[in-house]
Amino acid sequence: MALKEIFCQDKAVGILQRAYAAGKVPHAYIFVGQDGVGRFATAKAFAKLLLCKKPTTENGFADPSFATAASPLPLRRVDSCGVCESCRAFGAGSHPDFNYVYKELLEFTRDGKDKTTPVEFPIDVVREFIVEKAPVKPTLSDRRIFIVSEGEKLNTESQNCLLKTLEEPPEYCCIILLCTRLEELLPTIKSRCQIVRFGPVDEKKILDRLKDSGIEKTQAEYFARLAEGSIGQACQWAQLEAEGANFYETKKELINDLSNFELADVLNVARKFPDKAKEIAAVWTKLEPNVSRTDINRKAQKILIRIVISALSDAMKLKLMGTEKTINFDQQEQIKKLAERFEPEQAAARIADACKSMVQIDANVNERLIFEQLLLNLVISDRMRI
Repeated sequence: MALKEIFCQDKAVGILQRAYAAGKVPHAYIFVGQDGVGRFATAKAFAKLLLCKKPTTENGFADPSFATAASPLPLRRVDSCGVCESCRAFGAGSHPDFNYVYKELLEFTRDGKDKTTPVEFPIDVVREFIVEKAPVKPTLSDRRIFIVSEGEKLNTESQNCLLKTLEEPPEYCCIILLCTRLEELLPTIKSRCQIVRFGPVDEKKILDRLKDSGIEKTQAEYFARLAEGSIGQACQWAQLEAEGANFYETKKELINDLSNFELADVLNVARKFPDKAKEIAAVWTKLEPNVSRTDINRKAQKILIRIVISALSDAMKLKLMGTEKTINFDQQEQIKKLAERFEPEQAAARIADACKSMVQIDANVNERLIFEQLLLNLVISDRMRI
């Protein structure tokens, strides 16, 4: 993929192309934005350009060695050529100067055999796959590129290990951190990187993309709305649905339960959440076998909490605005029942509880207790309604 093929991130792509054309590419970037908006695709396309031996502009080939701050390339829309030796190696996944670093590489570290991938980004991976490799001179291209996924999961120890490389980077080195929560990174890390922000993708464009996935129209529209601008997540959910995860039917069942359940139903409904999450995770693991099973289980649990949040948010909007567009447009009666049960302030408080539940999932709190507490809070809030 080339930069010109990046979907709906013109501002971010423009920043990168102008920096390259002006000969002012920094040694480190942070690509920040929600999952699934194109950060990784853009990072790979930019890495391909940085490694390319014959970059092109709208006027044809342009020699990157002539690009400097004083004498920039004549056009901003510079891109990889796709045909040089470097581009061919990149496309084949065998470029010796390109490094994709993710926490599951722990098993390939010197002492990582049989270790379980943790929630946080291990320092051993940072040390062995970035710090030790960065000083090695490139062999095929003029640069060595590192893309680091889940930058928000770098703990303090891992970030401090990376900091020395950011402080004294080799001139040929470029590191791109992909991050969803910028506040998780140390100020010293952020101050040494250029931050490029990625915005949400328009819902209509997500829906257009989902039309090619083969799922039913109502499901496609629901995934597009639930994704809230993340085309990657919407496509992932559509793929899970196509592979038999029953994600859509699960959400309908859970929202129906939420709109009708009472105190006596809490335990039974709470049991459904981890069971349904495991069903989704089982399919997800087959689609992404290289991703930590623990991470996938947690992502599946968070999706179900996200469904709860979407229902409460819809109820709050319906109560306040009446005709506000809802995510769960296909279950209007259930949303109306929730709007009758909860005042807007109560719904907002329960949404905050649900967000805390996501943090508890990452903290390895017992999953059943998390869902029981979430549902108990809903019942208690409903009974306290004036």
